Amino acid sequence: MSDLAFHAASPLLRLPQVQDYAERPDVEDKALDRWWQRASGLWMSQGTGLRGWRLRAILPQVRHHAAEMAVLEDAALQQRAAMLRPALRAALARGRPRAAAIGPAFALVREVAGRQLGMRHFDVQLTGAWAMMQGMVAEMRTGEGKTLCATLAAATMALGGTPVHVITVNDYLAHRDAELMRPLYTFLGLTVGVVQAGQSEAERQAIYQADIVHASNKEIAFDYLRDRMVLRRDPGNLRRKLGRIAGVKRGPLRMRGLHCAIIDEADSVLIDEARTPLIISGQSVAGLGRDTAMLRRAMGAALDLTETTDYRVKANERRVELTDLGKDRLEDMAEAEPDASGFGIRVIREHAVVQALTALHVFHRDEDYILRDGKVQIVDENTGRVMADRSWSEGLHQMVELKEGVELTDPRETLSRITYQRFFRRYARLAGMTGTARDAGWELWSVYGLRVARIPTNRPDIRRFAPDRVLRDEDAKWRAIAERVADLHAQGAPVLLGTRSVAASETASARLATLGIPHQVLSAAQDADEAEIVARAGQAGAVTVATNIAGRGTDIKLGAGVAAFGGLHVILTERHDSRRVDRQLEGRCGRQGDPGRVEAFLSLEDELMRGNGARLWRGAASLALALGPRAAGVFIRRRQRQIERLHARMRHDLLEVDRNLGGLLAFSGQME
Repeated sequence: MSDLAFHAASPLLRLPQVQDYAERPDVEDKALDRWWQRASGLWMSQGTGLRGWRLRAILPQVRHHAAEMAVLEDAALQQRAAMLRPALRAALARGRPRAAAIGPAFALVREVAGRQLGMRHFDVQLTGAWAMMQGMVAEMRTGEGKTLCATLAAATMALGGTPVHVITVNDYLAHRDAELMRPLYTFLGLTVGVVQAGQSEAERQAIYQADIVHASNKEIAFDYLRDRMVLRRDPGNLRRKLGRIAGVKRGPLRMRGLHCAIIDEADSVLIDEARTPLIISGQSVAGLGRDTAMLRRAMGAALDLTETTDYRVKANERRVELTDLGKDRLEDMAEAEPDASGFGIRVIREHAVVQALTALHVFHRDEDYILRDGKVQIVDENTGRVMADRSWSEGLHQMVELKEGVELTDPRETLSRITYQRFFRRYARLAGMTGTARDAGWELWSVYGLRVARIPTNRPDIRRFAPDRVLRDEDAKWRAIAERVADLHAQGAPVLLGTRSVAASETASARLATLGIPHQVLSAAQDADEAEIVARAGQAGAVTVATNIAGRGTDIKLGAGVAAFGGLHVILTERHDSRRVDRQLEGRCGRQGDPGRVEAFLSLEDELMRGNGARLWRGAASLALALGPRAAGVFIRRRQRQIERLHARMRHDLLEVDRNLGGLLAFSGQME
């Protein structure tokens, strides 16, 4: 591909880069193009199993070269890796490579993995890696070895001269995966870097020169945004090259561009997190003094307003809107007590009050954020992790601080922004893997052009699923959960209790403590000992309470004798907004053919059954309880689908706003 940086076979000879900062240019989709993408997604999201079966064409090619690789000494294997580089470079330059060209590389990497890591890729991992080489998202069950699978695609791309970003959902997993697989890459003559929070700019520049870079999605996206802030002063590939020849100095760039990305937990990164734009902010020019007065005035006004009359809370859309009556009341307040804070300006006043109402009624402690060391720290909804260095924009973070009565941080203003949709579409090559991609197949295709291939499990899946238990209220639900956990614990079976928030984890912990059940809590409030807690979760009699662990890379291995108790028992304490997140939790049991059991305890007062439009579904589910919990569960699932469609529309709207903003910035001569 023309925008890749090519390297000669010899490390002493390096051809000049074709592009100074590689990335795929933005495609200006017309209305007809977008309609076609959405329509074609209806059938592109189907046939995931057939697509996975067709990908098995790589297996005979790998087997054909396996015997050749097996008899080579280590030095000969390393020499063979160097010899493969020109052929791989040529194969990748033609676009999607053929199986015959990649077979030798896969056979080589599998042989080296067996020697250096003591792990040899299964056929299903070869198939999953081949899917990624074809620009697909490989759906692989939890426990099928996605981390090892990714080494095939990453090493093959890197040997072909393409810098690779292996992207996961947090720093812990990025560091863990890089260190686990480093011996394999080093043996092949490839360099490995790990991007972590707190690294200096010089450190990151050096790291991004590596052949394979492991990083979290947020770290790598923000580094790209920082590069764009430099590049906006020098737009255009040719202009930058001429400037460099002429000796024109520019700010240092961190990355080499966006050549290839392999995304772990792809649906979590590309779908769940895509509702929030990425924003780099700086110190507000307005100054803290005036902003503080404005914030306090707006918060006071918000507390005086009445819900339904002056404003409406759109809980499912996570926003608040003022009514006409509410706007009139705010204008009366401004006229009654004029000040110099800016409250008298309608646009500023209404925006600030909406932010205050959002902080009061949409963002909740121990769900969206926690208080730690007197500071408001955001909790990632999709991973349950604390994002200590992140803040909400446009005054929302300060409004939450006002609500909680903590010291206000400095106000910030936006310096650069982009959505995940636009960012990942700029990679020359994009692929991924996850355990739950099928449900997002339509959106992955219509937004990113990614097809989904379902990869079969290496061993048969023998998990058992119990019918949902639906209770009328939360108190009855928690009593039933505690009794069930006590029964399983008495039998010696390990239990993983999945909750939606830190507050729910605390409720579960209190209920279990009342019955004297020893347990561990894994939540955003205490994640320092996460690896140790997870390691014990599969032991006999272990009880682990965990917030939403989708995307945490959690691999729970069963202890001795646990299989006799039915394996790990996963209990869902409520349904999430997305079925995919439920499936992530369900996938924590039954790894590699192990036994396991999944149960769900739900209530008509769960978060899913609240908010706009929920009254009808809650009433229908309540009536259906007379026919049994399974009938009520049908309505809860339909409510979940409704929320999924709503969130998909919100992501679509965000992408449209980002497209329009990008057009305005381009018209003004700026970039993101």
